[in-house]
Amino acid sequence: MNTTVYSTHKFEEHYLIQANNNKHQLILLDVRLTEETAVLAKGSKTVSLFTGDDASKNVLKKLKVIGVENIALRSAGFNHVDLAAVTELDIKVARVPAYSPYAIAEHTIALILALNRKLVRAHNRVRDMNFSLNGLTGFDLNGKTVGVLGTGKIGAVLVKILYGFGCKILAYDLEEDKELKEMYGVRFTDCQTLCSESDIISLHVPLTPETRHIISAEQIERMKKGVMLINTSRGALVDTKAVIEGLKSRKIGYFGIDVYEEEEGLFFEDHSDEILQDDVIARLMTFPNVLITSHQAFLTNTALTNIAETTIYNIDCFENGTVSGNEIKTK
Repeated sequence: MNTTVYSTHKFEEHYLIQANNNKHQLILLDVRLTEETAVLAKGSKTVSLFTGDDASKNVLKKLKVIGVENIALRSAGFNHVDLAAVTELDIKVARVPAYSPYAIAEHTIALILALNRKLVRAHNRVRDMNFSLNGLTGFDLNGKTVGVLGTGKIGAVLVKILYGFGCKILAYDLEEDKELKEMYGVRFTDCQTLCSESDIISLHVPLTPETRHIISAEQIERMKKGVMLINTSRGALVDTKAVIEGLKSRKIGYFGIDVYEEEEGLFFEDHSDEILQDDVIARLMTFPNVLITSHQAFLTNTALTNIAETTIYNIDCFENGTVSGNEIKTK
C-alpha cells in the first residue's frame, strides 16, 4: 500500500524502514502535514502522521479529495486530529497506544534529578574549570511527597520508580489502581489536595477539554512554596503564563518540561540560526531553575522500534481490511 509519511525525522527513519521490510511503498517526507502539503499525499490511500502534523478539518478534506482513506498515527496521543471531521469524512484512524511507558517515566526521573542536583549548571561550571559547589545544594528524594497526576501505564511505572527512592506518593486519577495502593502505599486523593501536599508534582494525564490547564494559577496558589513541577505528558495541561508568574514569585522552585503548549512548529526542528518568536518559552529559558527538553522523553531504541512496528502493523490492517485493535473510536 502506498503510504505518505509526513514529518519523517532522521531518528526514526531507520526504524520505519526496518519494520516495513519492503511490504509497503513508504514515501518519506520531512515536511509537516498542512493545507499546503496535503497534495503531496496524492496516490496514497494511507498517510502516517506525527504529533506536530495538522489533521484539522480543512486538511482532512483535502486528503479525502485526493483519495486518502486511512491515517496511521506514530503516537499515542491524538489531540491533533479532528475526530468529528474524520467521522464525517469516513477516514479511519489508528494510533500507537503504548510504545514504552518506561521511556517516559525514566525521562521524568531524569528531569527531577537534574533539576534537584543542578546537574546542567554543575556540568557547565566544570567545563569552565570552576569546581566550586556554591549554589548546587539539592535535597534528598527519600521521604519527599510526590504527587502523580494520572496513574495509567506511564504514571504507574513512575510510581514504582519513586517507591524505590523512598518517596511518599499521592495520586489523582479517575480510577484508583488497587495494586498501587496495596503494594506501593499510594494514597489516592483529589487534585486540590495533591497540589497542596506535594513537594514534587508530575503530570501524566491525557489532554482533554477537562484537563486543559489542569495546572492553573488557582492550583499553583495551593502548592507548597518551592514546589517542583514536571510535565512529560501534554503541553496544554499547564498554563505556562501562570507558571512563569509562579516562578517569578518563587512559589514554583523548579520547572521541568518535555512538552510545551505551543510546541507545534518549534520542537523537533533546528531553529539555531533564527530569532525565537515565541516570547513565552523565551521567558521560560531565562530562569536558572527551568529545564526544557524538546519532546524527547519517548526517544529510546525500544520505543522507536515499537512505534515503527505498530505503525506498520496498523498499515497492514488497513490494507487487509482487518481490525488492528488500535483504531480510534470516533463514533
